Amino acid sequence: MELRKQETSTYSKKVSRKPRNDSPRHRGNRRVLGPSIEERPEDVDSRKQFGHWEIDTLIGARAKDDPVLLTLVERKTRFEIMLKIDQQDQLKVDQAMSTLYSQLGSQADDIFKTITSDNGSEFAGIYELLTGITDVFFAHPYASHEHGTKENQHKLVRRFIPKGKRIKEISTGTINRIEQWVNNIPRKILDYQTAKEVFLKKLQLLLS
Repeated sequence: MELRKQETSTYSKKVSRKPRNDSPRHRGNRRVLGPSIEERPEDVDSRKQFGHWEIDTLIGARAKDDPVLLTLVERKTRFEIMLKIDQQDQLKVDQAMSTLYSQLGSQADDIFKTITSDNGSEFAGIYELLTGITDVFFAHPYASHEHGTKENQHKLVRRFIPKGKRIKEISTGTINRIEQWVNNIPRKILDYQTAKEVFLKKLQLLLS
């Protein structure tokens, strides 16, 4: 699916003897990668403060040799960063985040105050990697509502990268154009400003 065409559109079971509650609220973190979202400051939920992000990976084809997109979305502005990485694993995520933070230099800890992640094994290293720079928190398993911003953002990206499409076949230039498209949509929730406009305003205030 061509980007230019898209731009013209509007947008055996084992029986347990013990009763259990399968509600997501009662499922604990199965792997402890770092602090729970329960420890995250309450003001992150209000979206009043700039600098709180959600991280995830977006998969095209479910193949080990197919790259994935590492996505970061800022909760207040809905601004999104998309990075193509070779594999969905801890090493590649750590490398991508190290490169991003290196590019931002001393501004990184102001831009990234917190990051909220799911419990995917590819994110097993970011808490240790970013200790002392950014506070990292991990959502509960099966609780997508705890990081719903990136879920909504992925719906936009899926217009161009549907499930099953190989990301290997998508050039970095095309991914950059998709990122620009997502960040330049006027949004009602932002008073019909674009995510890029609001992000740059907040960034300018931060760095002034």
